[in-house]
Amino acid sequence: MSFHPKMAYDATFHRSERKLEDEGPPFVYTPENRARFDELVKRYPPDRRRSAVLPALYLAQSQQGYISANAIRHCAELLGITRADVEDVVSFYTMFYTRPVGKYVVQVCRTLSCALNGAERVTEELVAKLGLEPGTTDPTGTFTLVEVECLGACDRAPVVMVNDAWHECLKPEEAANLIDDLRVRGEAAVSGCHHAVEAGNR
Repeated sequence: MSFHPKMAYDATFHRSERKLEDEGPPFVYTPENRARFDELVKRYPPDRRRSAVLPALYLAQSQQGYISANAIRHCAELLGITRADVEDVVSFYTMFYTRPVGKYVVQVCRTLSCALNGAERVTEELVAKLGLEPGTTDPTGTFTLVEVECLGACDRAPVVMVNDAWHECLKPEEAANLIDDLRVRGEAAVSGCHHAVEAGNR
């Protein structure tokens, strides 16, 4: 077993450059997302409002595509905690992006179960199809390719996640078809097993 030779085994895309994208554009939740946020915080006692930081950040990222400094400030203000508290969470979890990414973020799991079932070959096929190295975005802003650690579907390896949708049991020879499907049908494209994750319900 080996891992993709062109990407260090250290989640480089996520962890080596955690600097925020300056202030980013002005950010406040849309009315719809503000309503969702208000419902989310009701799950926690008033003195534990900060516990909603993860779903609050997921909402921000689903709205903007990544987490900017202004999004962090907005979440901190609504939760009654400091920016530093929110930044700590953003810097710890690799599923939060601190710079703009493509419309479709294609994440290939590379941990043990997926590695043993051909994840490296899946990555190689995606690299060839997209013309991208892991950790980069195409010039049109359509695709970002990333290698990640466990996506929580070890029994359905190898797994690729496109935005919030799992594409499970994905054979290397099906990887190019997945990209073609995404280009034609967008997020409605399905390859192999499939399961969508709703933002704010994680």
